Amino acid sequence: MSDEQTLAVIDQFNRAFREHDPSLLRDLLAEDCYLENSGPAPDGSRHKGYAECLEFWSQIAGNKNLEFVPEEVWAAGERAVCRWTLRWGSGPQDFVRGVNVTRLKNGRIVESFGYVKG
Repeated sequence: MSDEQTLAVIDQFNRAFREHDPSLLRDLLAEDCYLENSGPAPDGSRHKGYAECLEFWSQIAGNKNLEFVPEEVWAAGERAVCRWTLRWGSGPQDFVRGVNVTRLKNGRIVESFGYVKG
């Protein structure tokens, strides 16, 4: 995959969270998708397979009380890194900064690992 193709997939993925539209995720995940969430500490939760990953991400994307802001996204072939901020309130402590490390295969997300500053 080219960097541009990878970035197009990651942009649509990020739009699902920015726009609170989980339907944008449906065509992005591989059948054997695997993700590791940033919480709970120390290793986060693990989710395997299209349905489980879609359900997990859809709950977050559909939550209108969250504001997801990508800070920087870059790609190297089938791999992408996205630095982001997630805010859940207006207070000075109501946010977390993190990074997703993602791998695509055949234009679909096959792995994603989320990490946060703690």
